[in-house]
Amino acid sequence: MAQARSANPDFTRSFGEAKKHASDLADQASSAAQDLYGDARDKAADLADSANEAARQTAGSFERALRNTIETQPYTAVAIALGLGWLFGRMHRPF
Repeated sequence: MAQARSANPDFTRSFGEAKKHASDLADQASSAAQDLYGDARDKAADLADSANEAARQTAGSFERALRNTIETQPYTAVAIALGLGWLFGRMHRPF
């Protein structure tokens, strides 16, 4: 009976240390997960900014090319516009 009483404080101390260690590990894991989330969010924002800038440059380049084509070949541009308009109009009606 005396040995059972002396083992109980050792078990309680060991259990308390294990609980504290598990709590520390959980805190470290939580901190690491928050850091990863922050890094991923920052990288996604950077990627979105890069994609947005690339889209702006492409749109500007397309606009310049279209403007140049219309100015240098106006009859061809009108014929293409009429053809596209006719095709879009026919999409709503069967042939």
